[in-house]
Amino acid sequence: MPTMKSKPKQSSLSFAVAACSVRLNSAGEIQLTPAGTFRGIDGRPKDADSWVMDAAAAAEVIAYCSARQNDFVVDYEHQTLLSEKNGQPAPAAGWFSGAALRWAEGEGLFAKVRWTAPAQAFIDNEEYKYISPVILYEKGTGRIRGLHSAALTNYACIDGMDDVLSRAAAHFLLTETISQESLTMDVDELLEQLRWMLNLPALATAEEITAELQKAVALIKADNATETAAASFSLPGLLAAKDVQIAALKGAVPDPAKFVPVEVMSALQTELAALRGAQLAGEIDGLVVAALSVGKLLPAQEGWARELGKSNLGLLRQHLDNATAVAALKGTQTSGVSPADNVNAVLTESELAMCRCMGTSPEDFKKTKAALALAAY
Repeated sequence: MPTMKSKPKQSSLSFAVAACSVRLNSAGEIQLTPAGTFRGIDGRPKDADSWVMDAAAAAEVIAYCSARQNDFVVDYEHQTLLSEKNGQPAPAAGWFSGAALRWAEGEGLFAKVRWTAPAQAFIDNEEYKYISPVILYEKGTGRIRGLHSAALTNYACIDGMDDVLSRAAAHFLLTETISQESLTMDVDELLEQLRWMLNLPALATAEEITAELQKAVALIKADNATETAAASFSLPGLLAAKDVQIAALKGAVPDPAKFVPVEVMSALQTELAALRGAQLAGEIDGLVVAALSVGKLLPAQEGWARELGKSNLGLLRQHLDNATAVAALKGTQTSGVSPADNVNAVLTESELAMCRCMGTSPEDFKKTKAALALAAY
């Protein structure tokens, strides 16, 4: 995509409506411009010495018009330009294309027009006698650069103008100037609008805008790969189609076999959370009770162990796996025998031997043993 640049101020383009006499020849042609330089009888154009039409300008005009796909309209009294103001319809009197233009050296620019039946009848009955083309010219030089349209009219602006069926006198008169702002878009304004549409910074360059446009075009082409011709793409049409799709999705009724209501899903999630909590509490309880029974946890550590299990069950398992069982916590030092029973217990052979070595009677030894057991108990 070529880089967009602003038009030079000294050679800006302007649309102008110009009336001239024309002739129809046997091939059904009309003469749109004379050859050479010319002015209107009222002194126009005001922004150039004269209008200029030569072979080089004609080649440029023909190339300009040939690049356009749509035909150029010949209407009645320039109603195409005035319909927006007066609200009246703008029927066509005839049509011509860029390919129907030809330059005749020394004569001017001609166009072969396909007249509508009503227009042909008006011409045959001399109800319309003149042609007024809408030309695009360059301010300062007056050089004609293109065409906009033409109109059948009865306002003979130049003395001596022949009618549509006679040889043209080849004179122009500027009858109405249409400002550049109303018919052309300034490049800077176009860039500003593209920045807004593409959500780009205010100082984004033409190259950056072009790059974003190319990305957008690529996405649109990928999204519409099954469409026929890219030339028929319409952004408003695409946006309208997307609106229809969004509305259809909003109004669609979900399939109960494929979708679960939010309330049901919330209830299931709550029930699942409760089951997981119960399962976790059971696992923690089993670990803590087992650890207490084998002496890997002190009774004072039970609350801490349960909280650790709630926050990190794996860490609790690791702690208990690495903990050493305390033998004293597995049972009592009296092996389940009460201190009172120790007094009457029968001494073992080893205890009797200790009594003989120490010179202590078995009765005193039993009392001492009972006292120590009582203290430990």
